[in-house]
Amino acid sequence: MNQRPLSPHLQVWRWGPHMLISILHRATGDGMALVGLAVLVWWLGALASGPAAYASFQAIMGSIPGMVVLVGLSWAFFTHLMSGLRHFVLDIGAGYELDTNRMWSIAAPIIAILLTAGFWALLLLR
Repeated sequence: MNQRPLSPHLQVWRWGPHMLISILHRATGDGMALVGLAVLVWWLGALASGPAAYASFQAIMGSIPGMVVLVGLSWAFFTHLMSGLRHFVLDIGAGYELDTNRMWSIAAPIIAILLTAGFWALLLLR
């Protein structure tokens, strides 16, 4: 029987909010890169193709599924931003105390949700 030690992986470590925020950071970065780039290229193509193509883009992105995509992209942006700021603080050597780390791991996605709601309230209510 092989007695080699296990590498740290998700089955070895006890789950905590710091793991979730780290995974969310990667997932939101990938989501913004893939979905955000697709929407950006589509928007630029519609701009370059004339008023009819741009009106079609506006109609689709103004529909319920389009708004879900736009809200999702803004949520991904704010989530990535907040976890990125958390990682920046960790990189400078602060915030490693267990209680502090746990508090910011919980606060980062909550702040991101509040920023997303505030952003869309500002856009829709002006």
